[in-house]
Amino acid sequence: MDRIVNLYFKLLEVLLVLCLGAMVVMVLGNVILRYGFNSGITVSEELSRFGFVWLTFVGAVVGLREGAHLGVDTLVRKLPMLGRRLCFLASEALMLLCCVLFFVGTWRQHDINAGTLSPVAEISMEWVFGVAYLCAGSMALIIVARLLRFATGQLSDDDLIAVADSEEQALVDASSEGARA
Repeated sequence: MDRIVNLYFKLLEVLLVLCLGAMVVMVLGNVILRYGFNSGITVSEELSRFGFVWLTFVGAVVGLREGAHLGVDTLVRKLPMLGRRLCFLASEALMLLCCVLFFVGTWRQHDINAGTLSPVAEISMEWVFGVAYLCAGSMALIIVARLLRFATGQLSDDDLIAVADSEEQALVDASSEGARA
């Protein structure tokens, strides 16, 4: 199962690279064509915006898995273990609720998006905003997996704080531990 999950996230990372690469090529190509040849590719501006939407939502999924989202953990780090556990449960429950609301909202908007064409490329807007299904579903699965790991005791105390320390903070922590020893 872990192998399938890792493959899924590798595919998401490849999708991120493809979106970013396509955006760079389209925007740079359009800049060169406009300033160098006084022309441009009309559809490239619209498609690069759509790529940015996908990049944002898929990147949010990958970031959640890696714990790379910004967060303030000053209060949580000062709490006793029971407080950390309660904060973990509350934050995961709120994130899961947001994922459910996001998915339901996308579902309700589906027919409108499916019937609306983009102005230039004339593709269904569901192809643009359909990434919300992937985002909400994937994030919900990540959160449920974390909650299951918590319930079965497989989550370490450090995992209760879902904020990745920056490299600078890791160096500060390491130097303060070395000074104590």
